[in-house]
Amino acid sequence: MSKPVKTILAYVLLTALALTMLLPFLWMVLASFKSLAEVEKLNPFPTIWHPENYLSVFQQVPFARYYFNSVFVASWVTFLTCLTSAMAAFAFARLRWPGRDKVFQLYLATMMIPGVVTMIPNYTLMVKLQLLDSYAGLIIPAAFSAFGTFLMRQFMLTVPSALDEAAEMDGASPWQIFWDVILPMARPGLITLAIFTFMGNYGSFFWPLILIKSEHLRTLPIGMLFFDTVYGRQTNLIMAASVMNIIPLIVIFVVSQKFLVQGIQMGAVKG
Repeated sequence: MSKPVKTILAYVLLTALALTMLLPFLWMVLASFKSLAEVEKLNPFPTIWHPENYLSVFQQVPFARYYFNSVFVASWVTFLTCLTSAMAAFAFARLRWPGRDKVFQLYLATMMIPGVVTMIPNYTLMVKLQLLDSYAGLIIPAAFSAFGTFLMRQFMLTVPSALDEAAEMDGASPWQIFWDVILPMARPGLITLAIFTFMGNYGSFFWPLILIKSEHLRTLPIGMLFFDTVYGRQTNLIMAASVMNIIPLIVIFVVSQKFLVQGIQMGAVKG
């Protein structure tokens, strides 16, 4: 089989896989324009389009408030995670202190602990700190990441140590070396971590579900539960809300795709 034929077959296979993965998303978009009675029918396209479903979402629940809460919490978590991960990574990658590598290995071991295991201790801690039903309770537990520390450490290991020595000879303090020398060099890693963190926290469900009671603090995943109650499931409105929920993630991924690929590639250079 010639090389051009193999290339064509590869593209055909990849296109078929891509279309298969897109089918659920396409069904969601089309269902968001259907009536409730028509959603469960086999016809893929709505016989009568109902764009008012999107307006109904805002009329039945404070969807704009849910949007704000999700973006606000995810933005703060992203900022704090990038800051704490970068500082911890600098300590593990550039500073020398007794037991550094052992502590780093123990820190990485926490990644093997399932999130459901730490949920009850975290909830108990929030109760003692009186942070239930608050923005701080949503943000603080998620502001520290072993994965983020590992990712940033891999980037900082690629920075030549000669830069640290030159900065020390010029009288720079460890904080100045971190902020003015190492952090700018690790910018691709920060962008990659920020993308992963925002997208992961934006769709967080279980932690806000058990922590938040007030309606004005609900995030998008929790607010969308309104459309699925014991009185019936409004599937068409759920799909409309889901489309609006996923749009920011699609925009972020499309805009930052180049930085994401570059960051992952550079982070894998040195272990």
